[in-house]
Amino acid sequence: MQANSNKTRQWKADIAQSVDMYNVWFMSFAPVAFRETRIRTTKDVEAALVSTRYLTDISPAIFRTNPDILPTLRMSTCPPLAVDRLIGLAGISASMVKRMENEKKLPVKMAYDDVDRELGKIGAIIEKMADPDIFVWLEQKKSPAKAEIHRAATIVADRLCGSVANPIIRNAQEKRQLAAIKSWLEERGYTQIPAGNGTRFDAMSPGTFSFRMNVPVKLENGVQSVNIPVDAVIMPKNAKAKQLPLFFEAKSAGDYTNTNKRRKEEAVKMAQLRSAYGRKVQFNLFLCGYFDSSYLGYEAAEGIDWVWEHRIDDLALFGI
Repeated sequence: MQANSNKTRQWKADIAQSVDMYNVWFMSFAPVAFRETRIRTTKDVEAALVSTRYLTDISPAIFRTNPDILPTLRMSTCPPLAVDRLIGLAGISASMVKRMENEKKLPVKMAYDDVDRELGKIGAIIEKMADPDIFVWLEQKKSPAKAEIHRAATIVADRLCGSVANPIIRNAQEKRQLAAIKSWLEERGYTQIPAGNGTRFDAMSPGTFSFRMNVPVKLENGVQSVNIPVDAVIMPKNAKAKQLPLFFEAKSAGDYTNTNKRRKEEAVKMAQLRSAYGRKVQFNLFLCGYFDSSYLGYEAAEGIDWVWEHRIDDLALFGI
């Protein structure tokens, strides 16, 4: 039975209600999530300032101890430096910088002296371009006051958080969505499987559920295996032997443009799951926010159904 994908006459009303629900949440809770992240980030920036002697000693040794410091330093310049701009200015290895940014690690196959040489170039660029309006002690050539350090760290933290504002909000919304699913299931007698206990998705007992569970699939070459992370995996109470659980992806969006850019992600997951486990796979969405008719039509055509968060009781339509 289809829950919402075939109810096209209802889509317009659901879209409006979903947008309203997202906006109410955003106005009330998004600023809190952003502020909490900014507070944590400010402390991290202050620690980075201490380790670099307040941006006066950005040596290779600093990067070797704290390779994750690079984003903070990029946001400490005037103007702030994008990754590719830093690579171009310093004339350094793109792979090394991107490894530091994405994996918070230094390269392992590059010679020690070569790594130090590259790190020295990064440090020289940062020291030369450090923003004097933020780090006022640099031009004054004096030790910074405690208030100056905190003020500078707050500004850099704002820059860092501003560059990842959407992920911060999206993560907070996903956490809230999964909490809503958890509450709904537990009210109906379902039990959550603790994270990391080793239970596979196809070995779940009836009446159980789990969040962020990995489901293995094979790629198109039929040889390489990868894990697909699924937000919510639910085994109905009345499940029969060898029955697959239900898969749900928690999706939220604060604008229509972004959802239509990302709509193929779910279709790819559905195709991979069907290729691995057959046509009976049920991969569905749990939606809140800006999902227009174009997005819904695309997903419906791929055989993907959904539940709107503002009508969460539709989960029951899936036999849960």
